[in-house]
Amino acid sequence: MKVLVTDDHDLVRETIAAFLIAEGVEVADTAASLPDALAAMANTRYDLVLLDHDMPSMNGLTGLLRAVAEGQGAPIALISGSTSRELAEAALDAGAIGFVPKKMASRAMVAAVKLMAKGDTFAPIGLLESAVAPNAPLALLTRREFAVLRGICDGKSNKEIARDLELQEVTVKLHVKTLSRKLEAKNRTHAAMIARNGGLH
Repeated sequence: MKVLVTDDHDLVRETIAAFLIAEGVEVADTAASLPDALAAMANTRYDLVLLDHDMPSMNGLTGLLRAVAEGQGAPIALISGSTSRELAEAALDAGAIGFVPKKMASRAMVAAVKLMAKGDTFAPIGLLESAVAPNAPLALLTRREFAVLRGICDGKSNKEIARDLELQEVTVKLHVKTLSRKLEAKNRTHAAMIARNGGLH
């Protein structure tokens, strides 16, 4: 898994890279600007590019659109210090495979990177679901985990959730395990309780 990390602030760029390396992710290169990132993508095929939205050279989402067009098909995730539902949705609409707030906990960010490198879309559900407060524990869940959690809250079994979402039951079990860890839930009932307290009804 080869990842390119971009950010115009040396400390932020190096910190994100260090988090990823510590968790076994290969940070093949780093870049401090959009031109540097584009040059790197022209020479290397990355499994994921973390592109800083706030770099001066990005010019808003124009830089993302350019990176998607010139990135040789590499999945590109937008990372940003400013978080909003509008920005997350705009990034996904522009072709990003994900939207990652810089304020995410390091382990959550690493999990998101690994998910996106496998080809799955990621954005904190708290930014996309108006029913969920952005600072609630639910904000760390992916869309798929959120859908599985809805099934749990409805009292459905893994088998029923798998059928509803057209997934394998073993996949649902994995999502339940992952979302429970993110929510620090002891069991399914506890996860449902956390979900309701977080605004999911």
